[in-house]
Amino acid sequence: MRAGGLSAEGAGMKVIVCGAGQVGFNIAHYLAVENNDVTVIDQRPELIRKITDTLDVQAVLGYASHPPVLEQAGAGDADMIIAVTAADEVNMVACQVAHSLFNVPTKIARVRSQSYLQPMWATLFSREHMPIDVIISPEIEVARAITRRLQVPGAIDVIPLAGDRVRLIGVRCGDQCPLINTPLRQLTVLFPDLNIVIIGIVRDGQAVVPTADDQMVDGDEVYFVVDTRHVARALTAFGREDQEARRIVVFGGGNIGLFLAQQWEKDHPGAAVKIIEANKERAEFVAKTLQRTVVLNGDVLDPEILDEASVGAAETVVSVTNDDETNILSSLLAKRYGARRAMTLVNKTTYSALMAPLGIDVVISPRAITVSTILQHVRRGRIHAVHSLHEGFGELIEADALETSSLVGKPLREVKLPGGVLLGAVVRGTEVISPRGSTVVQAGDRVVLFAAADAVKKVEKMFAVRLEYF
Repeated sequence: MRAGGLSAEGAGMKVIVCGAGQVGFNIAHYLAVENNDVTVIDQRPELIRKITDTLDVQAVLGYASHPPVLEQAGAGDADMIIAVTAADEVNMVACQVAHSLFNVPTKIARVRSQSYLQPMWATLFSREHMPIDVIISPEIEVARAITRRLQVPGAIDVIPLAGDRVRLIGVRCGDQCPLINTPLRQLTVLFPDLNIVIIGIVRDGQAVVPTADDQMVDGDEVYFVVDTRHVARALTAFGREDQEARRIVVFGGGNIGLFLAQQWEKDHPGAAVKIIEANKERAEFVAKTLQRTVVLNGDVLDPEILDEASVGAAETVVSVTNDDETNILSSLLAKRYGARRAMTLVNKTTYSALMAPLGIDVVISPRAITVSTILQHVRRGRIHAVHSLHEGFGELIEADALETSSLVGKPLREVKLPGGVLLGAVVRGTEVISPRGSTVVQAGDRVVLFAAADAVKKVEKMFAVRLEYF
């Protein structure tokens, strides 16, 4: 017997996405690919046209917070509403209406304005007031993602998994990387105490799931899963012995720049942080809000201001103004002046292929970070977290192994994993096991897997909870 609704093998969920901008479009795209029933609401006809032309979704033209529009979108039997329009208030009211009139069980809203999110007003989003289950603040999420990368110098991406016992690390291989031009199967022989699993290689903008015969070459971006305690050793093996940044210059004192400086002041009292902000009032506000950070009012493309901020002596510059082109140019200028690393916020995906050749070390994509954060709340079964990697290349999935799972109880070499799926780590209590052919996964283990985009569905099936086992 199989009762409907709980198994991921049956129909997916019914989801309403409010807002057809970049984030809404990407969420709708991910959800539609995975057989969910998706309806998108937007009041701009050209976006509705674009979304119905490109994606397998329903679309409704209108205001996402209006009851008749939500009703037309099928709110009456929806499992979830994800409100990511450009207006915080519309997102909040859409969730309220979905709750009060249509009883939609799960409500996710993007709320940008920090005035709603201050701890003193924490009860605002509770069930009895404005019932929103998950509030996503892109600026806070982006600042966190930047902080993680600052803490692991030499990495272009850092994602903590399984309560930060394991991390996904992305690095760029230079010609000084000792591991290049070696087939992956030989790495364990040459570096016996290096417990890493390489799950993805991006070469010339194309991402591939590597086989044991593949090798890394100069210029590759390599993603691997590693026990958190061994991150420094793994980076050394890749030839990255970067020091943690003590001198940081932040271009742009908006919300992201401000959160970043606050976080850094709190966690790294010895570090010297400077912010350059163009707007005089904003610069004064930021200077008042922060304790030790030096705030300069001026243009990040002005050589005199860059000199005054001693950009040439900075280990890292972080460019987070609200303009992609300014971020890219100021990062390149800073590198020219002698800054060691540049982290650059870029919204337009068209630019991403240019970044590495131009010499920008780390690209931060707010859209990818927001989409990843939202997707973590959409999964089913025993899946805890999902992180999308490199523009739809695949997903890093963290899940609990049930005794019914095909992974459990036999050595991994006998387990037929679907194509495009790699097991990155097994966490058993406090122990982190780097999987080998002889490893046996036990029920209750937390496993970290990578699934290429076309294999995600199969992985969800491995961890689906079927009713007959309750």
